[in-house]
Amino acid sequence: MTAAPEEEAPYEPDPRRWRILGVSLVVGFMSLLDVSIVNVAVPSMQSGLHTSAGTIQWVVSGYALTFGLTLVAGGRLGDAYGRRRLMIIGLAGFIVASAAVGVAPSATLVVVARLVQGATAGLLTPQNSGLIQQLFRGRERGRAFGLFGFTVSTASATGPVLGGAIIALAGEENGWRWLFLVNVPIGLVAMVAVLTLVPRRPPSRGRPDNRIDLPGALLLGASVLCLLYPIVRAESGARLPLVLLVGVPLLAWAFVRWERHTSRRGHPPLLDIALLGRLPGYLNGLVVGTLYFTGFTGLLLVLSIYLQEGAGRTPLGAGLLLMPFAVGSAVAAPVAGRFVTDVGRRLTVGALVVMLTGMVLVALLAPGRDPLWPWLVPTLLLTGLGAGAVVSPNITLTLAEVPPRMGGAAGGALQTGQRIGASIGAALLVTVYQLGVGRGSHDDALRVALLTGAAIILVALAMAVRAARQAGAPAHPG
Repeated sequence: MTAAPEEEAPYEPDPRRWRILGVSLVVGFMSLLDVSIVNVAVPSMQSGLHTSAGTIQWVVSGYALTFGLTLVAGGRLGDAYGRRRLMIIGLAGFIVASAAVGVAPSATLVVVARLVQGATAGLLTPQNSGLIQQLFRGRERGRAFGLFGFTVSTASATGPVLGGAIIALAGEENGWRWLFLVNVPIGLVAMVAVLTLVPRRPPSRGRPDNRIDLPGALLLGASVLCLLYPIVRAESGARLPLVLLVGVPLLAWAFVRWERHTSRRGHPPLLDIALLGRLPGYLNGLVVGTLYFTGFTGLLLVLSIYLQEGAGRTPLGAGLLLMPFAVGSAVAAPVAGRFVTDVGRRLTVGALVVMLTGMVLVALLAPGRDPLWPWLVPTLLLTGLGAGAVVSPNITLTLAEVPPRMGGAAGGALQTGQRIGASIGAALLVTVYQLGVGRGSHDDALRVALLTGAAIILVALAMAVRAARQAGAPAHPG
């Protein structure tokens, strides 16, 4: 006999909801920042730890790997046991792991601590979308997701700038350690704020079924691992792990079958596949978000490498030249969040057109210029304006019809797609760039890599246009 289904309490606006959101976004910014902040630190980490480039690549890729593995499970745990509890557990682990990276005496311990740090970040991040689903409705939800999109965009775009500044202040050899040690005081303050402001799990009617679908979590984790591990290993030249890609469709099929079986038995699934299948907006948004992060993440990473290796800039100088992208994203994301309720998916389409135009202009105008900034600054600003208006509307529209009781798991799945896209994009565009350098100049390599990223954004644009047409069409009966 199964437990009675859980009913959600009637919505009552929490007067502290905007302050709670602010605390949640600070935590989310910290965990997302650590994805990109180390990009400019790879040379100094390799020198300071006296190790190979392949080992240091695991500092970057290992975080993304374990981050992606725990997102959906972290979201489901938050749905079942409360966002506040998961945020406290995740923050505690993130703080300890950050300190361990900062003081680790060897490269091996740095990599292990980064893996733990990524796993705890995966527990933290889905609580953002879950809290927004829980605390906001209507236009306010669009504004809240606009601020969340602002957080995602600026965390990704400002990482290289902050990383370069910290290394410049603390020194090349050990300055990279402070990229992680700064998380400790910030995390402790954030934990106090979470304990003070974030509400406990709201009361529910009926007896909640908080069982966790462990087999489903293992199947999904294995399928994500089989996809991400070969990608992150390919960045260091390893080809043998590509065999694991064969397991991705098999494990994904087994996961879907198991989730359907779990739902038929009346047990809570990790992801309600049947429900999400009836929400075309969710599936379309998942694809658009994954493709967007595939093109977007590789853009910034390749530009960071080019500016240091091809144009001879310092880490700080490279970060400052990338700043216009962050500024554009920071301006566009909250504005897009305000208008997404009225404009709908046409906003995502228009934003992708602007971003695509900016990427093509960067590829055609910037490489080989001296001085570089008159060509790079305006084109990156345009690209950032488009990019910032993609994230928040897509998240808002993707999760619009998802019930709050599934907000964490559905948001975790959405962000898993983003992490997979980011990992694929980074590996693909860096590989294209490195092959281009081997065959020609840094300038030609950058141009080809950026146009490859633009081609991926073009596919995302096509999917967004399809989603907009479906949203405008009359719903099918039944």
